Amino acid sequence: MSKKQLIFGATGSIGSSLAHQLKDSNQEAHLISRNEVELKSLSEKLGFSYSVVDVLEDGFVDKIKSDISDTVITGLAYCVGSIDLKPLKRVTESDMHQCMKLNLYRAIEAIQGFQDDLKKNNGSIVLFSSVAAQKGFTNHTIIASAKAAIEGLTVTLASEFAPSIRVNCIAPSLTNSKISQSMLKSDVVADALAKAHPLKRLGEGKDSASLAKFLLSDESSWMTGQIIGVDGGRSNLS
Repeated sequence: MSKKQLIFGATGSIGSSLAHQLKDSNQEAHLISRNEVELKSLSEKLGFSYSVVDVLEDGFVDKIKSDISDTVITGLAYCVGSIDLKPLKRVTESDMHQCMKLNLYRAIEAIQGFQDDLKKNNGSIVLFSSVAAQKGFTNHTIIASAKAAIEGLTVTLASEFAPSIRVNCIAPSLTNSKISQSMLKSDVVADALAKAHPLKRLGEGKDSASLAKFLLSDESSWMTGQIIGVDGGRSNLS
């Protein structure tokens, strides 16, 4: 049976970069995304299996499992995310629920679905938070709350799953991606946001993907329960 890493959000900037990096290091992955056109293209390019799945739909884990029978799962990267920005007075319960569902609840469900497989194979889980979970930004109530919950989940599961499964979390700052394009469409705004980081640029998918690849590998075998910033220095230096 082949050994594979699961990449949720495989057509995003971080997920797709992670897929390419795993391919470059002769590792196998199973790609998961709701975007069938982009997912099929990425799969054909890399030679990886895939599942067209929307994690917001019920039964998404069963669909994935039916696509990867006879596969050894050694890692899971939940590279799904959103950018939900509103001032507090406009935040609704529905806003909070939808963001929590995408970023937290479905991450938990994905982990539950593959927990036994990961335990048998001393696997690794990589979750994604945000610099906004620990550094205050205006209008970030919705997403900062959801990502702070992911950080709490990380340390809780790292404790619960040790020593069989390692669980770590990456906390990026603003990354050049499809979901951030509405914020970056103005060159003036994009330049100002880049300059807000000590390293004077925005993140790229490969920046966080490189760390995710490391955390999924045996090279990080003595790391668990860590929340690691990939943020151009923004969390500690600005």
